[in-house]
Amino acid sequence: HRPLTVVNPETPMGTTIFAASHIVAPSSKSSVGNHQICASPCCHKAGCASPKSHNEARAQRTAQTDLRLGNEVDTTSPRLEENEIVHDDLGADVALARSVTRVVSLVPSITESIAVSCPEILVGATQWCTHPADLEVARVRGTKNPDLAAIMELAPDVVVANREENRELDVQRLREAGINVWVTKIETVPEAIASLRRLFVDCLGQQVPQWLMDANRVWSYPSRPLNVRVAVPIWRDPWMVIGRSTFAGDLLIRLGLTHTFSEHADRYPKVALENFVEERIDLVLLPDEPYVFAADDGPEAFPHIRTALISGRELTWYGPSLVDARDHLTAAIGTAIAGANT
Repeated sequence: HRPLTVVNPETPMGTTIFAASHIVAPSSKSSVGNHQICASPCCHKAGCASPKSHNEARAQRTAQTDLRLGNEVDTTSPRLEENEIVHDDLGADVALARSVTRVVSLVPSITESIAVSCPEILVGATQWCTHPADLEVARVRGTKNPDLAAIMELAPDVVVANREENRELDVQRLREAGINVWVTKIETVPEAIASLRRLFVDCLGQQVPQWLMDANRVWSYPSRPLNVRVAVPIWRDPWMVIGRSTFAGDLLIRLGLTHTFSEHADRYPKVALENFVEERIDLVLLPDEPYVFAADDGPEAFPHIRTALISGRELTWYGPSLVDARDHLTAAIGTAIAGANT
């Protein structure tokens, strides 16, 4: 698996920024971390046969607004004007073909997002891209050590990466080889929704997927504060927890929980077990990734604190899982708060 790394912001409900998802085992040293990856495929729509009709069609479709939580969006897909430049989440620009038909995804959440929305354009993904379960595309090794030669052989129109998930070096090497790379930056729930909308519309030339509009509605309202202090370990031996400025941490707050380590200096701090008691934590949430916590591996370490086993995908993945994540996580947390360990 992979280590979570986020940069910056506190994102109030209704603000459009970006968000973060996956995590890595503490032994991994290769995450992009806080480096600025120069990345982004802009779309030069060259050679439009009929600029007039093209622009008219685009005018009809650009009722498209930034996808902010709580706002409705036009679901149509703007095909970009000739020579128009589109920037990725980090502000870089790249010239794409007018029609994107071959995509390699190096981000598990985004692989699932594309696979359930426009599967015909997805030609490659990493070995960590486990959803959908029946995904059948070429595998290009891992998120931190992609097989660049295999990616080039697939001749993609664009490779989709993530600032946290993937290495800057790999992005640079792909670009130097003439491969377009669109880099996402996702650190909060609103950022996830806005970033995915831009990916589908501006980069891939697709419509906004129905599941993304559904996720937008699901997360458009604040939760009632539960006054429950939670901690989320993502590894043991050593114990590591979700800290400041993470997609998962932002999601916890949006569920009405008090994120105990939200102000910690580190994003994924190492903590001693006694810290859980010292911090007066009410509930420990144990996800099944990146460390696979289970009924017999995790809860026993917290004999005096309630625990709940939860889906790591629903906590840390931004994509179709966002639609049901709120209900599922709320139910698991409610059961744990109300009674014995689950």
